[in-house]
Amino acid sequence: MKKPVMFLFVAVLIVVSGCTAAAQQIPALLPTQTAAETQAGESVSLQDLEQEFVGVYERVNPSVVNIRVALNRGAGSGELPGFPQIPSPDIPSIPQGGQGSGFVYDTDGHIVTNNHVVDGADSIVVTFADGTEAKAELVGTDPNADLAVIKVDVDAALLKPVALADSDALKVGQIVIAIGNPFGLQGSMTTGIVSGLERDLRAGASTSSGASYTIPDIIQTDAAINPGNSGGPLLNLKGEVIGVNTAIESPVRASAGVGYAVPANIVKRIVPELIADGKVEYPWLGISGQTLLPSVAGAMNLAADQRGVLVIEAVDGGPAEKAGLKSSQEQATLDGQTVQVGGDVIVGIDDQTVEKFDDLLGYIVQKAKVGQTVKLQILRGGEMQEVEVTLGERPE
Repeated sequence: MKKPVMFLFVAVLIVVSGCTAAAQQIPALLPTQTAAETQAGESVSLQDLEQEFVGVYERVNPSVVNIRVALNRGAGSGELPGFPQIPSPDIPSIPQGGQGSGFVYDTDGHIVTNNHVVDGADSIVVTFADGTEAKAELVGTDPNADLAVIKVDVDAALLKPVALADSDALKVGQIVIAIGNPFGLQGSMTTGIVSGLERDLRAGASTSSGASYTIPDIIQTDAAINPGNSGGPLLNLKGEVIGVNTAIESPVRASAGVGYAVPANIVKRIVPELIADGKVEYPWLGISGQTLLPSVAGAMNLAADQRGVLVIEAVDGGPAEKAGLKSSQEQATLDGQTVQVGGDVIVGIDDQTVEKFDDLLGYIVQKAKVGQTVKLQILRGGEMQEVEVTLGERPE
């Protein structure tokens, strides 16, 4: 059973956009085609796709940068989350380095990367594709979405912004491209597909109680992502950014075919605020909850196909608790496991259907603001009710 996702106040992210045009250029092979016709057809299709890849690389690589940081022992490593760190003496005076990737956001010199790439950095150096190096200043960071903005003062000719796609339009199976600096190998390109959508990723920030914030709507890809790719763009075949490469699942400190990217629509929401204020203000509902499972729905005398978010806990003094949302007060044993049952089930927000936790979190993060009153449609004791909640600001 999926663990409850703790405290709905967080950050984050949604998905990527269309790459179907090139894929549609590859014709379906009919059973009546001869071997020669099939071979010729495949050859033409692959050549066309090859040129798509070459074109994207030539257009976008000048906008992708290598980021080197110097930082003190105990600070961030500039590497992808989840990698084991090599033990070393705790000597703050000895600097260590980290590296990652980034991409040009605008003609003012702003560059987008991951928060964990620049976290704790004493100095930041950016290297462009032509070898030009420049010192960068930190503009703002958001550990909740693992995004950061840095700024360089360079010749305007080097500043070639990359367009951001509508990540809500992404489909599993679309072709994607990653450009970055894996293991310091600048200007490396890998390709793959979108392997999954709406993944949850633990953010770098946490609550005072130790619960982690969650980044929703993470993009999963099998394009090779390795240390040094952090902060680089995940692209569609139009050369648009659909996500920012952020993390991998790997037991061997290298790509195992499961990489994660923060969606472009999260970038659109977060980066302008980082540029303006250096930080991000998040709306906060103040619950811990989980997607309602069929077995749990049955234990609550609800239809097995009932969807929604079960409120496990309404945080004391939080917006949800003040509005009267009911926490789960009972337990049941299902398949040998003890689970929470009872409590309110959120099935809608502002008349938008909520089927899973990601729906609720994504709406609050991307559509709502601090101080905004939202209408929650809930099931309480099997009866539909509506509750108004004024969203607060997520606690530091």
